[in-house]
Amino acid sequence: MKSIFVGNLPWSANNEELQAKFSEFGQVISARVITDKMTGKSKGFGFVDMDDADAQKAISAMSGAKWGDREITCNEAKPREDRSR
Repeated sequence: MKSIFVGNLPWSANNEELQAKFSEFGQVISARVITDKMTGKSKGFGFVDMDDADAQKAISAMSGAKWGDREITCNEAKPREDRSR
């Protein structure tokens, strides 16, 4: 399984729309738009989990694609680094 970082999402995008866009390239295990904890509004990016082969197809096809009036970016997500406070 690969996790795909999807950036520059339209502010109106939700989890279901994100899943639908990427399901064109294979089975989506999970799709989530990241939201602000205080306001609940989208931060403009999200993550999609897919099988390795499907993820590679999706990254190639969706990177630079138009969604609404925005050009989205896609790449393999990097592991989250611990942030010290």
